[in-house]
Amino acid sequence: MASEGSTSTSPYVEIARSDWAELAHATPVPLSERVLTTMRSSSDPIDLNEVTEVYLPLTRLISLYVEHAGRLAGASNEFLGMDRRRTPFVIGIAGSVAVGKTTTARVLQALLARDPRHPKVELVTTDGFLWPNAELDRRGIMHRKGFPESYDRRSLLRFIIGVKSGRPVTQAPVYSHLTYDRVADETITVERPDILIVEGLNVLQPAQPRADGTTGLAVSDFFDFSVYVDAATVDIKRWYIERFRRLRVTAFRDPRSYFRRYADLNDEQAHQRASEIWDNINGPNLATNVLPTRGRATAILRKGENHEVKWVRIRKM
Repeated sequence: MASEGSTSTSPYVEIARSDWAELAHATPVPLSERVLTTMRSSSDPIDLNEVTEVYLPLTRLISLYVEHAGRLAGASNEFLGMDRRRTPFVIGIAGSVAVGKTTTARVLQALLARDPRHPKVELVTTDGFLWPNAELDRRGIMHRKGFPESYDRRSLLRFIIGVKSGRPVTQAPVYSHLTYDRVADETITVERPDILIVEGLNVLQPAQPRADGTTGLAVSDFFDFSVYVDAATVDIKRWYIERFRRLRVTAFRDPRSYFRRYADLNDEQAHQRASEIWDNINGPNLATNVLPTRGRATAILRKGENHEVKWVRIRKM
């Protein structure tokens, strides 16, 4: 059963995992284990059961939002005497480093694209809009990479406005997690998708006040639906450290890796270094910038200590 929590003044309806799973209505999972393997991030052990019980109901709900947004667009066109093509439905996905938001974005993209009503679903991460490392160094904020000021927010806003205004072609920069930097002269082309998913740490941030006291626009102003992937901070830190230790013996060993210097650390050293990075960068960013945006999401997926979603909150309408 859905619950409004401890107070009826909550803007969310909270639904336990077991009740949420029933909303899938025995819908077949349109993904195979082989396909799901390609979507998992290095720290998220998602399985087909999780897809069935958590992501299928979420996909069904999002599809309802897409359908009703289309009806509203048609009614608006009729009222205004216009015949304009509806603009893409935009979904924002936010959450901490290592919480599994990348896997969430990939799974939702795959499931939503299998619906014939909206087969063209694109996914863009905000990593590509991070300032290049050289620029971060110039500004003296390399140690704050991932914080709001480390992004080219103006370019990100131009991109999302272009998509939402119905521009035929928009382009986004490409980011390499191997080199830990933006890839020069390489872009992702987005051509009028039915749905665009935008995934990133700070995508639910409100607009920043200007020097003159006025407030401009934020990327989140253009979202039609948003998801915050949530978990206890102590669990997220542990997942981050575990991921760092795995990467130490895999991706970090690539000579091209920005983190090649960490490949030769022993287990204790790797644990200590990962913990330091979390305590000095990712943890403060989560507490100060990311977590405060949770209450702006349409849906919140709350994970337990093993990454399994325990409950879902849906914003009341």
